[in-house]
Amino acid sequence: MKTFTQKVLQVVRQIPKGKTLSYKQVAVAAGSPFAYRAVGNILKKNYDPSIACHRVILSSGKLGEYNRGASLKAKLIENEKR
Repeated sequence: MKTFTQKVLQVVRQIPKGKTLSYKQVAVAAGSPFAYRAVGNILKKNYDPSIACHRVILSSGKLGEYNRGASLKAKLIENEKR
């Protein structure tokens, strides 16, 4: 059985380039609809470049935090939309 962390990382790995999901959408897809803060904590600790955690944003549409800096998150998302 996969842990919640493993499920979250699997969901985030599957977000296509140029698309985003909210922390809540990731939590729902990982099987714990109210664990969106936990999703943020999991992604904050992710430094694996194969897991594009910059594609996870706030439900409001704002970018939110990023462990490599908010300006880099904005740049990565913008570059992927092209």
